[in-house]
Amino acid sequence: MAELASMQKYESYKDSGVDWLGDIPSEWNVTPGFNAYAENKRNNKGMKEERVLSLSYGKIIVKPKEKLVGLVPESFETYQVVEPGDLIIRCMDLQNDKTSLRTGLSENHGIITSAYLNLKINERFDSKFLYYYLHSLDTTKVLYKFGTGLRQNLSFQDFYRLPVIDIPKNLQTAIANFLDKKTAQIDEAIAIKEKQIELLKERKQIIIQQAVTQGLNPNTPMKDSGLDWVGQIPEHWEIEKLFGLCRFVRGNSAFAKDELLSNGKYVALQYGKTYKVDEINNSFEFYVNDEFYKESQVVNFGDIILISTSETIEDLGHSAIYNRNNVGLLGGEQLLIKPNNDLLDPYYIYYSTKLFSKELRKYATGIKVFRFNINDLKTIYTVVPPKEEQVKIATYIKDSLDQVDRVINLQHQQIEKLKEYKTTLINSAVTGKIKVPGVV
Repeated sequence: MAELASMQKYESYKDSGVDWLGDIPSEWNVTPGFNAYAENKRNNKGMKEERVLSLSYGKIIVKPKEKLVGLVPESFETYQVVEPGDLIIRCMDLQNDKTSLRTGLSENHGIITSAYLNLKINERFDSKFLYYYLHSLDTTKVLYKFGTGLRQNLSFQDFYRLPVIDIPKNLQTAIANFLDKKTAQIDEAIAIKEKQIELLKERKQIIIQQAVTQGLNPNTPMKDSGLDWVGQIPEHWEIEKLFGLCRFVRGNSAFAKDELLSNGKYVALQYGKTYKVDEINNSFEFYVNDEFYKESQVVNFGDIILISTSETIEDLGHSAIYNRNNVGLLGGEQLLIKPNNDLLDPYYIYYSTKLFSKELRKYATGIKVFRFNINDLKTIYTVVPPKEEQVKIATYIKDSLDQVDRVINLQHQQIEKLKEYKTTLINSAVTGKIKVPGVV
């Protein structure tokens, strides 16, 4: 942001006459959208084009052919023809989706579903500059001022008279080229930080792996565990079947997301709400009342929830520990692990699940949705140190993971600042709040 503040401004400004646009350079003008683009409705009827395009995270991508399975050739005839330089807008459902990027610039010839708005750019305008301009209206939420209907859908009429910046094309191109360079640098910095986050997450898994299987004393004599995924363990530790240490419960409570309450008698451990959570604590605020109570589905402090169904194999077996004193109720598509004696520390068992979840994936069935069942869980062995060591290991892991999470959170904060800077930079450049280097 400091860089933006130090960038050159234009000599003088005037009121644009548009409240959300504000002041613009005195020599700049504003024109209705119909002078900058037209709606392109040319369809694919009678053609053989099968390069299908889609808007994804603000980018127009070519859909992989494997994603087109089930689309018969006749269906392509209803698609719109897209040319390089066309602007694509996703117009649907502004009311319920205020996070998606809705604008994209096509770099390919292809076809796209008629659900999108396809804008053909007037030759007096630079298509990339207009893309950055509409992208700015998207990311700064100006587009959400428009739209009609219950779900607030956009149409070409919303863009027909939309105020558009009208400046010489060479200036548009200069601004677009500047933004190409700067946004690429920002995106590269974000990618580096995202890679660092992935490495930190791998570090968390290594911390768990080493502590759960090897303990905290590097000088302890070791022995072979007999399990490939464990390797050697301290010689005074045991390998035991999890089924002999814990009781398993299959989740079958029928509450759905729209039946959850913000207050209630029982904590509702609905699948969609536990799917990415590592710990169910007091910040987890979803409840149901007596109509859903089943004694067989009760969850108590120290119980461990295991996700038994997932759309991705990587998330199958995700686990969360129940760290609350009030009663919870288990939802469907999950299994519950209940440690059944005082010789087990629940947090140690919980961290163990982060390792043997990979073993459970070997039992996965399904193509689009993967799952394992309670009998698969009964085959799992785990490492069992003395209780005193379990507690020390669990405490060490928690403290170590907390340290790594603090670094990860810092990286996330820096990424958000970079994204905020990118949004502000684009908006400032296309609306004349800054004068890009090299522009006379």
